[in-house]
Amino acid sequence: MCFGGGGPTEAENKQAAEQKVEAEAQTQKAVQERAQQKAEDVQEAISSRTAQTGRGRGGRGRATLFQSTGGGAGFLSRFDR
Repeated sequence: MCFGGGGPTEAENKQAAEQKVEAEAQTQKAVQERAQQKAEDVQEAISSRTAQTGRGRGGRGRATLFQSTGGGAGFLSRFDR
């Protein structure tokens, strides 16, 4: 079936391309803003956690795979047979 017209005109193609570029720019700006906000949130979380533990005083510290604090067995004891 033929509907008549040949397709979009040169002006329509140009307008569509400009709209696409503008949409991509807005998307990129939104991505950068979210990344900046996330970086700020992470920095805030790190600084608040550091302030709470007092640089090693009072906190439990970091658990490792090789040692277990508590009733469970660590990584090495599970597979050391």
